[in-house]
Formats: sequence, structure tokens, C-alpha cells
Amino acid sequence: MRSVSRVFYLALQVLLVCGWALQAQQIPPAEDQRIREIVSLVSADRIESDIRALVGFGTRNTLSDTLSATRGIGAARRWIKAQFDNISAQCGCLEVEYVSEIFPPGRRLPDSTNIVNVVAIQRGSAENTRIVLMSGDIDSRISVGTNAVDSAPGANDNASGMAGVLETARVLSKYSFGGTIIYTGLSGEEQGLYGGGTVARFLTTDGDNTIEAVLNNDMIGNIEGTNGVTDRNSARVFSDGTPPTETEQERRRRRFIGGEVDGISRQLARYVDKIADQYIPNLDIMMIYRLDRFGRGGHHTPFANLGLPAVRIMETNENYNRQHQDIRVEDGIAYGDVLEGVDFAYAAKLTALNAATLASLAWAPGPPQSAIICGAVRPHASMRWEAPVDSTRLAGYRVYWRLTDSSTWDSSAWLGDTTRHDFEGLVIDNYFFGVAAVSHSGNESAVVFPIPGRGC
Repeated sequence: MRSVSRVFYLALQVLLVCGWALQAQQIPPAEDQRIREIVSLVSADRIESDIRALVGFGTRNTLSDTLSATRGIGAARRWIKAQFDNISAQCGCLEVEYVSEIFPPGRRLPDSTNIVNVVAIQRGSAENTRIVLMSGDIDSRISVGTNAVDSAPGANDNASGMAGVLETARVLSKYSFGGTIIYTGLSGEEQGLYGGGTVARFLTTDGDNTIEAVLNNDMIGNIEGTNGVTDRNSARVFSDGTPPTETEQERRRRRFIGGEVDGISRQLARYVDKIADQYIPNLDIMMIYRLDRFGRGGHHTPFANLGLPAVRIMETNENYNRQHQDIRVEDGIAYGDVLEGVDFAYAAKLTALNAATLASLAWAPGPPQSAIICGAVRPHASMRWEAPVDSTRLAGYRVYWRLTDSSTWDSSAWLGDTTRHDFEGLVIDNYFFGVAAVSHSGNESAVVFPIPGRGC
């Protein structure tokens, strides 16, 4: 009886928020069948082939040989660029280049080193500069990070993520998008996230660029954890709470209105979770409310440090015997990041998650602008916003709300093409609210969290 009452209550709540008139409006489809096709095109065999090729370079340590045609990071990055060039030869749609920077000696960098990254750009509509990006790391390491001579296969860390980027480029290059998609192989991760910083600065030098999502893939192929758990059906998404670029005034405002878990990276993490629920069979997303693993780092961090929405996607259960380890056997335990530790089908599943997320964002309109909310000492909340900068595919808007102790957007309503809404019966003190722009094909922007304003 209690569950029936709850269902009735939720139904009544939706009616109060939506209003009967909305039934007559054209609602975009709940799913875009093109994204289901994209998911089906991701190939575990191609990912395996790419991981084997990357492992075949012996070591991809940042300090390793740059001149050899067969061994070292130089050969690896040239091979990666050649893969992007081959993809572009088929679609005519990628701009492929090296983006590099010379770094002085540092704690993990004994000498000045040219950190070279590979960037492939799939341009969207000429009139907009919206960018979504997927990254993987080129470099590998063993027990001593400066050991650039001995074998460092890096099969999972991070040939798996780099192979995922290449496969995503192969699949998405078959389609045209409104937003621009960038695929990148980053170097110098093990020495201090150098490559990510270089590419982040490179992309933000042009003030017209708007980076809406950074999906960093670092270790997406292991299913056997040191904790004894084998798991093919979950993944973790790490996200920062609020951008470090926030002003003191913005931080003070959050104390009074909430939103500590509603920064732009957290909204992106929720978006990834939603895409998994919609399009990826047997994949449950664990949203980790940390920038990265406890006390550790990843290549999405330089982007997040610039105030950009950035997350890390990776396996749920890590195997520490295979990370940053010399290849050896001790007391019957095998150490080393070798091919036998990679589940290629699992890597394909997480690659499909990336491809679906990028496609949905690139086919969606831009996010609503200047969203504000009112409702203090009222029996209902009100919100208004402005149209996206890129609204060529805009069909309308969907508003979201949730109880303040919920981590996900649990309720939503389609509004149509209006930029104002009253949440009748929902007291602002008890809920968080947001709004997303929706395309005619049903793809949505990330949810925008409003700030207090006047004139709602």
C-alpha cells in the first residue's frame, strides 16, 4: 500500500510541475537510434589489435628512445599519428597534428624533455566552436619511473585507454556532428601530467573555444582486482566537486544555496551515468566524488584546473600487482602490466560508453545560458534561462529536480521551447533544480545548475 501511495504522489508531483497543456507538445524521442548503432560498431578485436601494437614497442616511457622506428615512445606516437591519418584518409574529416612543449628538469624529469602529444580534430558545424574531447595516455612505466630502458609494456596502463581513443575515432568519424570532437594521445602523464597541461592550454588559447566535456580514459581494461573481485559490469567515473577557478564570492554563495556536488564536472559525470543507463547493456557506473583516486592523479586534472568539465573513466577494481611494476614473479605472484591482464571485451564496453557520450553531446544543442532560480519564502520554485549559443538543433528544454541528498537527477519534465518555468508545489529548500537543452533527435546538453537571481 505504501508503494502505491508513493507512485501516486510522484505522478501527482509530475502533473503539478508539467501541467496538462504540455501533453499536446511534441516530445523528442527518448533515445537516438544512431547512438545504438555507434555502440554496436565498437570492436573488441580492433581494440585488442591496437593494444598489442602499443605493447609491441617494448617501452613507451616518456624518457625512452624517440628515434627508433620500432621501440620507445617516439615510435609509439608516430604509429598513433599514422592511425589517425589512416582514419582521416577514409573520412576526410580529421585534422591530425603533434602538440608539444619542452619542459625543464623536475622531480620526475631528470633532463629537459620534449613532451609530444598527438591531437586529431573532427570539426563540427563551421559556425560553432563547441568541443568535446576524449583522451588516453601514450606513455608507460615500470617500478622506477625514470627507467627508460627495460620493458614497460603498459598493456592496461594505458594502452587500453589509448586504443579506446583510436577505436572511438574510427567509429565516430563515420558520422557528422554539430559540435567538434577531439581525440588525443597525451604524453608525460607518469612524470607529472605534462601532456594534459600542454593540450589544455593549446585548446584554451583561442578564447572562442568552449570545451564542454573532457573524458580521460586511464586503465579501462582490467576486470580482476587485487581485492579478489572480478567484475565486467561496472566502471568508475571520477569528478571534481566545484571548479578551482571559482571566486571567493561564488564559494560563499554555495554555502547559502548548496550545490557543493553540482559543479560542471559532476554534471558531466551524471551525464556519463545517464548514457550508460540508456545505451550500454550491463554497465553500472559508480560515480566517485573525488577528483581522482585517493592521493593520486590523472590526465583530466590539468583540464579541471582550468575550470573545465573533466572526468576520469576507468575500471572499478584495480590490480596493483600490474601497475607500475617490473615484470617478474615473486612468491608465486606475477607482477607486470602485460597483455594477459587485459579483458578486451571490457575495454570495448568502456570505449562504447565514451563514443556514445561524445556523440550525444556533439549532437545536442549547447547548454542553456544564464540560468537563475528564485523561490525563497515561496511555496514553489521558479527558474529562467537563456537559449544556448549553439541552438541550431534546439527542440526545447527539459528541467530536472531531485531531493538534496540524492546524487542523481531523479525527476524531469519536458517543457518545449520556453525559457521559464514554475515548479508548482516544489519548495526550493527541499530540492535542487537544473535545466538541459534538447535536440529534435532527443540528445541533451549537460544539466546546468542555476544560481540565485531576480525576475524569475
